[in-house]
This record gives sequence, structure tokens and C-alpha cells, in this order.
Amino acid sequence: MTVSAVARATGVVFVAALLQIVIVSSLLVGGGAPDLLLVVIVALGLVRGSVPGAVFGFLGGLVVDTVTLDTLGITSLVLTLAGFWAGRYAETSPRDRRLAPLLAVGSITVLAALFEVVLHYLLGENVDLRNALVTTLAPAFVLNLILALPVYRVVRWVVGEGTRTHAAADVEVVF
Repeated sequence: MTVSAVARATGVVFVAALLQIVIVSSLLVGGGAPDLLLVVIVALGLVRGSVPGAVFGFLGGLVVDTVTLDTLGITSLVLTLAGFWAGRYAETSPRDRRLAPLLAVGSITVLAALFEVVLHYLLGENVDLRNALVTTLAPAFVLNLILALPVYRVVRWVVGEGTRTHAAADVEVVF
């Protein structure tokens, strides 16, 4: 990545983190709120790959954890893994998949929610599973899917298309 691409991606993550904290997290629809920062990190992972996705996920999570004074590291770890997972999906799938942002955002929204619940449980915090995995996850899942394609297009336009030499080769089973 060039220096200007890194600066643009850092700006996108910082703005998305601030928008998530100030505006988006308070927009409750059906009991849940969209996670704009997660969608942006997934889009960056899809556009730039696993390592930049993980780095920008950590950066965005650190901003959120620091500003909200939440348990430091939980959001960072969840978004680091989200960016890495999205990047690995992009690196191992063909380039012309139109539904990749929807598939990645949908699956990573569910995995991130599960992982966050597990982390809070391991830290000894009280976790209401019904609230975390049913009441808030279902609307957040739908809202994140609604945001997936527009955010992906904006991120791809601002940051630029990543350069991959080739997609992973298909696996052929020979008997």
C-alpha cells in the first residue's frame, strides 16, 4: 500500500469510529443498532487483504475502546479478527464475486457478536445471552447487510482497489 492509501484508509477508519460512537450507536431500530465501523473494517479487509484489514480493525477498535472508556482491548480484538477474516475471504475467493460484501458482513457480524460475548464472559462480566444474541443481533444483522454494499463501494472508491497478483487456485480432489 502506498502512503496516501494508508492515510486515506486511516482517515476512513477514524471517521467511521467517531460516527459509530457519536451517531450510529444511538440509532436503535428494532432493539439493535448498526455497526458502521464493523462494516467499514470488513470492506477494508475485502479491498486490501488480511493484514491491512487486521491493522485497521485494531486501530478502529482502539479508538472506540479509548473514547468510550470500555474494557480496553475487547473491541480492538474483535475488529482485528473481523478485518483479518474479511481479508482472508477476499484473498481466497475469486475477484468477481458481487455478493462478497454481503456474505462477509453477514457472517462476520454473527461471528463478531459471538466472539464478543465469549470475551466478556471470560473476563467475568455479566452477559445476558438473550439480549446479546437475539434481541440486538437480529436487527444489527439486517442493518449491517443494508449498509454493506454502499459502504463497500465508498471504501473502495476512497481507498482504491487493492492489487492482488492472483486469486487462490481451486482445489481439485484426485482419486
